[in-house]
Amino acid sequence: MDKLSTLTRFKASCPFLGRTQTATLRTLCTNASPRFPSISVLTERATKCPVMGPALNVRGKEIVAGYASVAGVQDVAQIHKDQGVSVPAGATIEMCPHASAARAAARTASDLAHAAAKKAELKPDTAKAAAAAGCPFHKAGAPMPAEHPPVPHAAAAAAAPAAATSASARPGFNYEGFYVNELEKKHQDNSYRYFNNINRLAAKFPTAHTADVKDEVQVWCSNDYLGMGSNPVVVETMHRALDKYGHGAGGTRNIAGNGAMHLGLEQELASLHRKPAALVFSSCYVANDATLSTLGSKLPGCVFFSDTMNHASMIQGMRHSGAKRVLFKHNDMADLESKLAQYPKETPKVIAFESVYSMCGSIGPIKEICDLAEQYGALTFLDEVHAVGLYGPRGAGVAEHLDYDAHQAAGNSPHPIKGSVMDRVDIITGTLGKAYGAVGGYIAGSDDMVDMIRSYAPGFIFTTSLPPVTVAGAHASVVYQKEYVGDRQLKQVNVREAKRRFAEIDIPVVPGPSHIVPVLVGDAALAKAASDKLLAEHNIYVQSINYPTVARGEERLRITVTPRHTREQMDTLIGAVDAVFADLKINRLSDWIKAGGRAGVGMGDVEPEPIWTDEQLALGTPAEPHMLRDGERAFVDVPAVNAARGRFNSLLGPVAATTNTTTATATANTGRKAIDGKALAGMKMRAGAAAMMHEKMDIPVPPPDVAASA
Repeated sequence: MDKLSTLTRFKASCPFLGRTQTATLRTLCTNASPRFPSISVLTERATKCPVMGPALNVRGKEIVAGYASVAGVQDVAQIHKDQGVSVPAGATIEMCPHASAARAAARTASDLAHAAAKKAELKPDTAKAAAAAGCPFHKAGAPMPAEHPPVPHAAAAAAAPAAATSASARPGFNYEGFYVNELEKKHQDNSYRYFNNINRLAAKFPTAHTADVKDEVQVWCSNDYLGMGSNPVVVETMHRALDKYGHGAGGTRNIAGNGAMHLGLEQELASLHRKPAALVFSSCYVANDATLSTLGSKLPGCVFFSDTMNHASMIQGMRHSGAKRVLFKHNDMADLESKLAQYPKETPKVIAFESVYSMCGSIGPIKEICDLAEQYGALTFLDEVHAVGLYGPRGAGVAEHLDYDAHQAAGNSPHPIKGSVMDRVDIITGTLGKAYGAVGGYIAGSDDMVDMIRSYAPGFIFTTSLPPVTVAGAHASVVYQKEYVGDRQLKQVNVREAKRRFAEIDIPVVPGPSHIVPVLVGDAALAKAASDKLLAEHNIYVQSINYPTVARGEERLRITVTPRHTREQMDTLIGAVDAVFADLKINRLSDWIKAGGRAGVGMGDVEPEPIWTDEQLALGTPAEPHMLRDGERAFVDVPAVNAARGRFNSLLGPVAATTNTTTATATANTGRKAIDGKALAGMKMRAGAAAMMHEKMDIPVPPPDVAASA
């Protein structure tokens, strides 16, 4: 992030930089100009700056002069001769570091000159100056040494007509002006969203690189809650599926896009929630929108009762249905009941709510809502998006977690547990894109309900099906988490530690019983500045959350703690957040208490007990999970790996079961044995399949007895 830090330091002296937000600069400097691809959007803009423009013009001339002096025809040949390089027949310019560097520099210089030129008054072409100086990458028709491959000539491109000019102004409404005005509104209220270039590294989770592959940052806001996006058996399964079925699905579910992979995943999800049926969508946004809009439009006189903090996908689905929508206060059962009582029991009603509200971390009162639904004749529609994979003995969500012991005893039976909270919920929706580390969404419920949505919902019918490789990875992830509870246990332990340490330094965390760690900032501009500062100065990526995701004045940093974050990484996070709060003078918990509180912070509310109990986390026992240290590798459960592989035996062929071997990671005091990462990296696939990517699979595996005790 050194480049961004340098730009920030020069904001005071440069008018262009001074009036541009740091977040905007970050976006501009990490995206290539569409007109001049060898320079960034920021560089193109800066050519118009009275300070930076002349400096860039001088730099462009220096580049031309410098490379023209060393990259002439004879010079290139001499470099090859001195280095003992023999250019093979058919070689390309990209194979020569000297030629490719010279060409890139020439293009940069040319682009700088063009970007600085006015539309109607272009300055002399830098390419001509380079050609006059003998640069073979600009000079048209320049002979190349016999041993050097031909080089494309930039002069030919420069002589070509300019790209199509902007469309002539059409009479009537000013569309472009409208777009600009709407965007300006977002800038004025600081709700404009900036997308960071973050590329998560499978072999280094939770580390990612930015636009610069060498610039690595720690990610503390990913929804890949358990790191399943890089779990070795998930990656292995996707490789196997890709080799056999290719990439795309080939069409909608109705036309060539309905395969055994999709049907198998739906059966797995139905079993997970102990429901008769399930249906997979391209995302859970689509699942919520399609299901609620179809229900509301088909049920005669339907009335929705919606929690005020419901996700946008649910709100849009209800709106699209055309049905009446009645809002009830967040988690307020008295308010909900008073509104239900206003309608006859014969009126079709749907209560739509969530189990884990992702921006505040609160838990929906599922049992109490089911009680009211049965009393007033309503259906229950429960969004478990931020709960599946994370709660319950098999990862089915909060509804399962509320009857933890009963579901644990029932194992993987697909049959419902009569009277359990999960059995009482009519429709459950979930995602494959968060704790399961994939993409896609789904609904689970009765056979006829699912079939009706399948038959009528446009969002399902007219959408291309998910690719088989994606479905296979998601399926393997669901099976793995059904079999192994250790990842979600360790995640909860790490979440507790993060909240404890934030409390020690007076950082205001919105109280809640879930895994969500929302750090209140209370101002859109400050929240964005804090996010930028964490990234630029501490190499920590935490995205700020602003309106409309949260209410104005309740802006926050939503921190995600995973089981793969190490103690040292948490030390860095806590110190960085502390420093940023001090530098930006952001309110601490004590400040919010003095101000009367906001968003549940400093309002005198009792901190709710975590939904995971100490007993469920195995605290105080030999199986208690412990935060990783730097250099310590995460564990992958052997029985879960074998169970996930086994689901695909009929389609992809069997894989030899992993067996336990003693490794250097064994600990004498527990007798723990584990499969070495190299052994796991060498997981064999059936004959003819491509080799695994070993660098992504270097994770040791604990033995079955340890996994079971966890």
